[in-house]
Amino acid sequence: MMQAQEMGNQRYRASYGRYLEDFTVGDIYEHRPGRTITEADNIQFSLLTMNFHPMHCDAHHASKSEFGRLLVSSGLTVAIVLGMSVNDVSGKAIANLGWKDIKLTGPVFAGDTLYAESEVLEVRESKSRPTQGIVTVHTRAFKQDGSPVLDFVRSALIAKRGFGTGD
Repeated sequence: MMQAQEMGNQRYRASYGRYLEDFTVGDIYEHRPGRTITEADNIQFSLLTMNFHPMHCDAHHASKSEFGRLLVSSGLTVAIVLGMSVNDVSGKAIANLGWKDIKLTGPVFAGDTLYAESEVLEVRESKSRPTQGIVTVHTRAFKQDGSPVLDFVRSALIAKRGFGTGD
């Protein structure tokens, strides 16, 4: 079998994440694909995290609430949206530095599909780590109908090109 190089073809390796130089203030990354949340996701997450609030695991109790059905645990919503943003925002991060202003802006139910986007708010070189920098983004999540469900601000320590672990 001929090597790709011998036939004039090129070889490509999938890239995961971005280096510090790839971020520009004001850019918006649309995180895809979306993620449909199931009843099993919600129950398993609630059990795993020991969150036994009846609004997440007791359908009869939840049927009497203003929502009329089980709510997806907000911790699960945050975790899924954060995960959706990793490839675009923190795939080359050395460390997450923190989250702030986490706002739950709408209910999420089993069967909802979440979509998210992150806007770059700040990019700066680290004062103490010359091969790294700090990126701050504002991430927003929406349901399939466009209604907002979550937003937060996150900062991560990101490698400069040529200094990442995958270089």
